[in-house]
Amino acid sequence: MFCPFFFSAILSSFFLNEKLNLHGKIGCLLSILGSTVMVIHAPQEEEVETLDEMSNKLRDPGFVVFATLVVIVSLILIVVVGPRHGQTNILVYITICSVIGALSVSCVKGLGIAIKELFAGKPVLKRPLSWILLLSLIVCVSTQINYLNRALDIFNTSIVTPIYYVIFTTSVLTCSAILFKEWQHMAADDIIGTFSGFLTIIVGIFLLHAFKDVNFTLANLPVSLRKDDRAANGSLLSTYDCFNHDEESSTCVSEIQSTESLSARRNGSLSAY
Repeated sequence: MFCPFFFSAILSSFFLNEKLNLHGKIGCLLSILGSTVMVIHAPQEEEVETLDEMSNKLRDPGFVVFATLVVIVSLILIVVVGPRHGQTNILVYITICSVIGALSVSCVKGLGIAIKELFAGKPVLKRPLSWILLLSLIVCVSTQINYLNRALDIFNTSIVTPIYYVIFTTSVLTCSAILFKEWQHMAADDIIGTFSGFLTIIVGIFLLHAFKDVNFTLANLPVSLRKDDRAANGSLLSTYDCFNHDEESSTCVSEIQSTESLSARRNGSLSAY
């Protein structure tokens, strides 16, 4: 399940010259770990064998409310938020793809049952539910492809892919839980594990999105640590460190001069006594 994610991140770095900083790589790792924890602790999906059973599930009030909210939120993002913030906020287009993707997965589930009954010789094509599922799937998949391509055209592929992956996974798990009532049979440790994975995903997305413009890599860590050490030691620098780091030589010299002048003033004040 992680193959598309890794291949996309690797190929984008080779062919599109797109790079992830240290925060982005840690965010990707946390997102993958959080999604894995959620999948491990996710409840077992209830088996639905016939279209009649699927029809009863789709008419459930909980799923009707969920599907209505998904459609309303998607329309608001497409009509209102997208034209204003879609070019600057990476979450707008990805959220549209993800929440609609939850409905497309449910449609695929229903169509799979319909195809199985069709091969069994049942009059599936005469049932309106089969055509409703097919049309819904076409609309959902078309919308997903459209807005996912928009996000990929505007933003870094290495950032779009993990964010889309984790939000889509969360949306599908939520839709499945509401449609098949899986949460009613979950143990306490599975509930805690699911929410822990979800919080881990949130932290990973935050690192990916909030620090995407910060140019920070592992090579910068020794420099940062040296600066922190100097600050902790009261900016007492050695001449050896100064002459071995050309980019910091001017700073080192100025700080040494200020230290020497301070010592001279102290010595002068002591000699006056």
